[in-house]
Amino acid sequence: MTGLILAVVFLVFIAIVVIKSIALIPQGEAAVIERLGRYTRTVSGGLTLLVPFIDRVRAKIDTRERVVSFPPQAVITQDNLTVAIDIVVTFQINEPERAIYGVDNYIVGVEQISVATLRDVVGGMTLEETLTSREVINRRLRGELDAATTKWGLRISRVELKAIDPPPSIQQSMEKQMKADREKRATILTAEGQREADIKTAEGEKQAKILQAEGEKHAAILNAEAERQAMILRAEGQRAARYLEAQGEARAIQKVNAAIKAAKLTPEVLAYQYLEKLPQIAEGKASKMWVIPSQFTDSLEGFAKQFASKDAEGVFRYEPQSVDEETRDLANSDDVDQWFSTESDPEIAAAVAAANAVANKPVDPDPSELLIGKRREKQPEISAQPETPAQSQHLTADYYPDTNNG
Repeated sequence: MTGLILAVVFLVFIAIVVIKSIALIPQGEAAVIERLGRYTRTVSGGLTLLVPFIDRVRAKIDTRERVVSFPPQAVITQDNLTVAIDIVVTFQINEPERAIYGVDNYIVGVEQISVATLRDVVGGMTLEETLTSREVINRRLRGELDAATTKWGLRISRVELKAIDPPPSIQQSMEKQMKADREKRATILTAEGQREADIKTAEGEKQAKILQAEGEKHAAILNAEAERQAMILRAEGQRAARYLEAQGEARAIQKVNAAIKAAKLTPEVLAYQYLEKLPQIAEGKASKMWVIPSQFTDSLEGFAKQFASKDAEGVFRYEPQSVDEETRDLANSDDVDQWFSTESDPEIAAAVAAANAVANKPVDPDPSELLIGKRREKQPEISAQPETPAQSQHLTADYYPDTNNG
């Protein structure tokens, strides 16, 4: 019986020794091994053999990256305003033995260092800078924490400000300020829009007035050119009319002279015609009294003696001169169909067509170019005007070819 008990005790002892000799460390954890109360090594991820009753596992450390959120901390800004700030710290333990032997509680240490650093950083900023400088605060907190926790075997990978809560009264003031700023920006934008609209409207009116003035200028130029061409044409017509009138009078005088020569009138007939017309001359309203001089018959007698010849009876008789063939043909000619021609001159027709083309042409954006082009088109007409009587006679002869015969 005693032997059985001893065997059981021995088996139990062997089992305890085996258990004490084996340590199973999960993946993502590290175990700090002590031998007789002194640190020997750090093991992680697997089966570890220990010396029974001599080696022991002091602590197991989670080596995964951890995210710790600390409660809101009251921080006073440079402008003496208290704000509540929440911090989120992301860290990882790289040296588990330092985290065990270097600090009592590394979580509390990280929290306290974070709060102290946060108060130091925010204390040098105003509330507005604190609200708009999250990245600066995060970077400074991470640098300070990483430098302070390196001796603890920690690596600070990230620090974030989760929330910055100013006092309610400050929040209301900020809301009012933001509302006022938005209303100010809206008013400024409205004024800017109105100003731009006014500028655009003024520019449009300016352009319209400029275009209207250009159109009026162009119309005035065209009217002046048209009036100038009309005056030139009227002057040409009046000159041609006067020339034709003179030509007609000359033809009429030639015709009368030729008829008189061809009729072989004698002084007796002329005297008879003169005496026959005297009563009609006396019937005029302005004629009060007519006196026939006594020397009138003597004058007729002297005229007859000078141009007449004395016949056998002693009477002076006028013998008309012989009429040549040219005078007889001129007196007997009745072909007057080609004396007056109503056909337009080709040059005048071309000028009128050019003026109509310019009048129907749309308004050009640059009136000066149009004016120059129009002057170039009208220059041949101006140069075609005769400057000497010979040229004037030649031009009239071109207008009315049949007048050259007179």
